[in-house]
Amino acid sequence: MCGIAGWVSFEEDVREKRDALEVMSAVLSRRGPDDQGMYLAPSVGLAHRRLSVVDIAGGHQPMRIGSHVLVYNGELYNTDELRQNLSSLGWTFRGHSDTEVLLAAFVQWGEGCLERLSGIYAFAVWDETRRQLFAARDRVGVKPFFFYEDGHRFLFSSVIPALAAAAPWCDGLRPRLDADGRRELFLLGPGRKPGSGVLKGYRELEPGQCLRYRADGLSVRRYWDLQARPHMEGRRETIDHVRFLVEDAVRRQLVSDVPLCTMLSGGLDSSILSALAASEYRKRGEILHTWSVDYAESSRYFHAGRFVPSEDAPFVVQMAEHIGSNHHTVTIDNVELANALPLAAAERGLPGMADVDSSLLLFCRAIRKAFTVGLSGECADELFGGYPWYHRKEILFEECFPWSRSTAVRERLLSPAAVGTDGEDWLRETYRAAIARTDFLPEEDPYAVRMRQMFRLNFDWFMQTLLARKDTMSMACSLEMRVPFADERIVEYAYNLPWELKSLDGREKGILRAAFEDILTPEVAWRKKSPYPKTFHPAYFRRVMELFHQRMERPNGMLPQLVNRESLDLLAANPDELTEPWYGQLMRTPQIFAWLVMLDAWIEKFHVDFI
Repeated sequence: MCGIAGWVSFEEDVREKRDALEVMSAVLSRRGPDDQGMYLAPSVGLAHRRLSVVDIAGGHQPMRIGSHVLVYNGELYNTDELRQNLSSLGWTFRGHSDTEVLLAAFVQWGEGCLERLSGIYAFAVWDETRRQLFAARDRVGVKPFFFYEDGHRFLFSSVIPALAAAAPWCDGLRPRLDADGRRELFLLGPGRKPGSGVLKGYRELEPGQCLRYRADGLSVRRYWDLQARPHMEGRRETIDHVRFLVEDAVRRQLVSDVPLCTMLSGGLDSSILSALAASEYRKRGEILHTWSVDYAESSRYFHAGRFVPSEDAPFVVQMAEHIGSNHHTVTIDNVELANALPLAAAERGLPGMADVDSSLLLFCRAIRKAFTVGLSGECADELFGGYPWYHRKEILFEECFPWSRSTAVRERLLSPAAVGTDGEDWLRETYRAAIARTDFLPEEDPYAVRMRQMFRLNFDWFMQTLLARKDTMSMACSLEMRVPFADERIVEYAYNLPWELKSLDGREKGILRAAFEDILTPEVAWRKKSPYPKTFHPAYFRRVMELFHQRMERPNGMLPQLVNRESLDLLAANPDELTEPWYGQLMRTPQIFAWLVMLDAWIEKFHVDFI
């Protein structure tokens, strides 16, 4: 994986913006510590930072073929097939990097190459002859692509902080939060609208979108989307098909010229990936390394609940022994977890998922000491119905984002300066626009349509939040994380699975359990869904509260203006009174205060203006 950035303008000499591009590139340095490059011409500048994973000696970027210059972040999982196809058309290749194959594919087929790509990617190609920039993002949205356009110039980057770094050279990039941004941040955060960068003028290519920027302006189009199709397979065929798709996705994503491992939580999804990867490694005569995360004294303070029914550790040990992996556990200190919150916000470029972000940052930092590439189990819950809101009938048909039902709590804890006065109306309109994107078959009944709507909501919103978390926290540590369940073939197939097959035998992710129970232990195969682990340790909450109070007392800080101090004091004194999470399944009272710490750290770091 890599970091990319660029500046295009037909009204100014971009060669004079070298300093800006160098600053943007420097922000991306941890995404690509192994190599860097820059291309400058009168109308365009492209910067690249490389994390070398495949063809370490080759693959330098920006890469040129003829009049086309490419910067690329990602991995193609069908590189061999594309290379063979291109070779039959007369192409020859200097190395074995997917970068060279991608650029050749674009030169050969133009924008039509997108129909042939399988993988995770965000790339930009400058055509010197046509004087245009073309950019695209993968179908599922694993790799990010943020941009800014004001009618005079177009800037892009892998991450929000790199765009913000160009503000001294482009005033429109000065981080500002307008009324829409405040609604998005305070009513939906850490979620984001599809295509939004929250800050004024900041945009993101949505999954399955591409763009062109020319002298006559910017155009954005969708080249892929979720489409409803009839499911024609029976129970056995469906189980076998799911098995094939996941196995093939894992096999394709084990390709690497550097050390590779998997994250193993002891849950269904990571256990499937680790078991499959371990099997492939055994065929090579190698042993897979697996990694899990835990917190100091976690067993002492753990308490089961509706969303967190059991500890991970016993299931991790069981699965590691079952698949014969060399397992490593990273134990995070609770105070260190809290102290990492500002850094996590700085890396994401927005307030994130509190300790869920900071723990992943510390976890990835530890893994990176020994490995460069990892596989992780994100996306299975969204695609195969793993979350409670798929199953709790009392909330299934509510007109709201099911992972963010605490609007009243937010309005109570935050000030009108944060949430505004029309929050409910704005949320309702946003929600209705979100479900309106759902494609369904005319003959489907209301329940089937609703399950497609839930899939659409989870794909566009919740899944993107988690993918952004995984990308920013891992790449901040120069660690490439791959997510096999985000294979576009799996996504398309899962979208068209009838609910009675997806929830086979009445269990969440029943189809996955049936497809892979033979390679798992029975306890793991039928373990109740448990989310990413969080800490219950009082030392964490104490440290979070210390950080919160410090930030409330920061001279000229914005935080006191954005919160209701009285309501927060009552919550701090009675933390168990909050019965519904702020966001997702994990963000309760300690995480609310942690999010506020992230918020203020973000405002301070990026000098965010409220307008």
